[in-house]
Amino acid sequence: MVKKPPPPSRADARDTSPPLRGVEDKPSASLAPILSPHEVGERWLGEAETERGNPVKPTRSRRKSGTTERARALRWVANSAEGQLWQELKRRQLGGYHFTRQYPIGRYFADFCCRKKKLVVEIDGSQHADSVYDRRRDAFMRAQGYSILRFWSHDVLKHRTSVCETILAVIDGQLSESAAASDLRFVPASRTNSNTTSELKRTTP
Repeated sequence: MVKKPPPPSRADARDTSPPLRGVEDKPSASLAPILSPHEVGERWLGEAETERGNPVKPTRSRRKSGTTERARALRWVANSAEGQLWQELKRRQLGGYHFTRQYPIGRYFADFCCRKKKLVVEIDGSQHADSVYDRRRDAFMRAQGYSILRFWSHDVLKHRTSVCETILAVIDGQLSESAAASDLRFVPASRTNSNTTSELKRTTP
């Protein structure tokens, strides 16, 4: 007696339903594992990288990148005398002269410097009153051929237009001798340095 083959199991049964219209009869790609929202966040943080290739540090802040730095810069401009004066000096707005902020001269840094006219502009607070450090600093810069013009921070905040006019007057040569007043102090470049420079120009063929 011939035994009949066992009926096919459900796993071996073929799908005899008609194919869906518009869908190609190709093997489906392997599906990605389903992740919880928490796992998705961890994976994104683990894979994301900055332009330099360093991993991004997780942060709870909802602000866009750079927002905090911009806010600090705006507060610096709005609240500090240095920030207020920089709005007048940058981009050649004052008489067409180019100023640089935090310009290095030796081991010191000038608040503002017009390199073409060898003029340093400093903004002083109360801590700079009769400062030995500032006198030593000024002496070094003067020896390098720079004249130094100092203003008090509260005068910059209250009389910014007058401060700008004074800077232009110094650049135009209207103030060439040492001057000290309640609202400013000016010291020209060292004469020794200037004379040495003139001698070099005369003797150079």
